[in-house]
Order: sequence, then C-alpha cells, then structure tokens
Amino acid sequence: MSSREIRLPLNEIVAVLQDLNEFVVSLDRLGSRQASGTADEHTVGTFIADWDVARRLARARHIISVALDEQLSEEDNLAIDALCEQGRFYTDNVGYRSPKQSN
Repeated sequence: MSSREIRLPLNEIVAVLQDLNEFVVSLDRLGSRQASGTADEHTVGTFIADWDVARRLARARHIISVALDEQLSEEDNLAIDALCEQGRFYTDNVGYRSPKQSN
C-alpha cells in the first residue's frame, strides 16, 4: 500500500477514537484483573455484551470502509479487501490462531 492519505470527517474520527480508547483501556484493565485472579472469561464476556463492543467496532469499520470506497479505485479497494481476508477469525469448530501461533 502506498502512503496516500484518506480524508475522514473529524466528528467520525473522534467517535471512532473514543470507542477504540474505551475498548483498549477497558480490555487492558480486564486483562490485569484476569492476571490477578479477580476476573474471568465471564467478566470479559459481560463487558463485550454490555458495552456493545461488536456493534461499535462494526460501526468503526464501516466509517473507514466508506471513506476508502469513496476515495480509492476499485482495484485498490479489492487489494485492501484481500488483505483484510488474511486476518485471523474465530470459528466455532476450530477456534482461532493466536497472534503467537501465526508467526
């Protein structure tokens, strides 16, 4: 990918940044609690459900995707889609590979 710039409305960037900041800080704190034994998987699951994490992350992805679709060529967008498909995804029958396993 080149170093071209993509423009996004400031209010959308701020909304995405606020969500990401909440998730990063909260998940870090939950990880610390898990490490100290004061939280378990249920605590993390409750956080994800109560804070509507999936919907909010999907909204962030949508904001970025719309900007890319509007400002890049179809060829560029197809290349980005292909890169995104190379990610690690959870599946019910096989689980997922952790970042440490995929090296």
